[in-house]
Amino acid sequence: MRYIVVTGGVMSGLGKGITAASIGRLLMNRGYKVTAIKIDPYINIDAGLMSPFQHGEVYVLKDGGEVDLDLGNYERFLDVELTRDHNITTGKVYSTVIEKERRGEYLGKTVQIIPHITEEIKKRIRQVSRDGGCEICLVEVGGTVGDIESMPFLEAMRQLKYEESGNIFFVHVTLAPSTTDGEQKTKPTQHSVKVMRELGLQPDMIVVRCENPLLPETKHKIAQFCDVPAEAVISAHNSDDIYKVPLQMEAEGIARYIMKEMRLFPLEEKKDWDQFVRKMGDVSGSVKVAIVGKYTVGQQCADPMEDAYLSIRESLKHAGIEAGVRPEIVWIDAEELEHGSADLILREADGILVPGGFGSRGTEGKIKAVQYAREMKVPYLGICFGMQLAVIEYARNVCGLDGAGSTEFGETPHPVIALLPEQEKIRQMGATMRLGNYPAHLLEGSLAHRIYGKTNIVERHRHRYEVNPAYIKPIEEKGMIFSGRNGDLMEICEIPEHPFFFGSQFHPEMKSRPGKPSPPFLAFVEAMKGKGRRR
Repeated sequence: MRYIVVTGGVMSGLGKGITAASIGRLLMNRGYKVTAIKIDPYINIDAGLMSPFQHGEVYVLKDGGEVDLDLGNYERFLDVELTRDHNITTGKVYSTVIEKERRGEYLGKTVQIIPHITEEIKKRIRQVSRDGGCEICLVEVGGTVGDIESMPFLEAMRQLKYEESGNIFFVHVTLAPSTTDGEQKTKPTQHSVKVMRELGLQPDMIVVRCENPLLPETKHKIAQFCDVPAEAVISAHNSDDIYKVPLQMEAEGIARYIMKEMRLFPLEEKKDWDQFVRKMGDVSGSVKVAIVGKYTVGQQCADPMEDAYLSIRESLKHAGIEAGVRPEIVWIDAEELEHGSADLILREADGILVPGGFGSRGTEGKIKAVQYAREMKVPYLGICFGMQLAVIEYARNVCGLDGAGSTEFGETPHPVIALLPEQEKIRQMGATMRLGNYPAHLLEGSLAHRIYGKTNIVERHRHRYEVNPAYIKPIEEKGMIFSGRNGDLMEICEIPEHPFFFGSQFHPEMKSRPGKPSPPFLAFVEAMKGKGRRR
């Protein structure tokens, strides 16, 4: 087993996850089996109860693990399916150690960070890498070197380096800011490496985030002051698309150097990623999709807010590349739509997408978007909450069930969306929803059947509420059908007379991959492309 540990310095958000994912992709291209572990030093057990405003989207894994969005990048870049064990948090580690102490498993010893916490961290890393049947394990240590939260994990990495001598490689991601005259400053990198050394760690490679490619003199200066060869100083300059980063790093020689140092030899040469990037460059024309959400700040949505819908954004990109068009996203604040004109705000949209969410805030704005899409025959894709609101809108405005709503929002005369029976007695919020992979059977001849090309599918879920079975018959009698089901649970709704109206209780965006777009997203983009507004 080879371990590649990726740490970060200077500041957060430099791109440790994309760096690690890119390294993994390049090694996969050479025929190796790669897996990834993300270490998050927060005390939360998982990301399930974190606000998308602060932490970005909650990504759901096949086994129901609610994790950091970086795990989504690993799944997309490496085309793998990870589990909750691939995400190690301070909360998980300390909880396990405390439970062992309470059971008396430490035989009366004083339980301490060293060795008990660090041993638990190493045990989890080794178990995940062994169980996955992989040959190379990427370990991203979240946070910034020097943070008190990361100290136990970095100490565990120091021990791991001693125990796995010769089979472990450290990549440190830092920053080289530029002055107004273009000079690239190396002091932040030098100081960050100095902090690593104080912890007993020496980087084997330094990946430097910078605005423009690192100058040769900058590389040599970093190499000289940080004790790494110049060829191990990698320029991670700005790219206009994250999917180009692996090829950019390939050009920098990152995989060649790592393989040399870890005594690895190419087993094969895959070019599928190169082909995908070339296909991305061949895209012409665009379609405009309005995403009506509650974690946006209007049409000038900043990048942190886009992270709340990261997988949706990437799924649209995957589908657009396959369809040969570029989806232009217009971020619509659902609360603003509540008080504005749907026609004025949405008239330019080639398609409307309502994503998942929780709570009543912005609900009426989303329902207004659903109604506009239904009445104006605009392609509509509703995901999880977006499907539930589509059912509510149809119940109100087509079935005549005034006041129809969800029990999530309180009392309603027509609870067309209600709590799952198994959820009714649950009081603890974390990891108690319907999470992860569940099957669905599709109605033959339906839109869902045409989209997937088969009648049995498996998709990922994250929800507490469902379509109330008592209202299924009256809704279907008025024209909406539930074309995907799992027993008494409604998984997909659609309106046959509409050009494209598709709602899923699951999250298809979680399984979309570069070169393998999610079927509902691809069908949605194709429907927008066929509207005749192609730019």
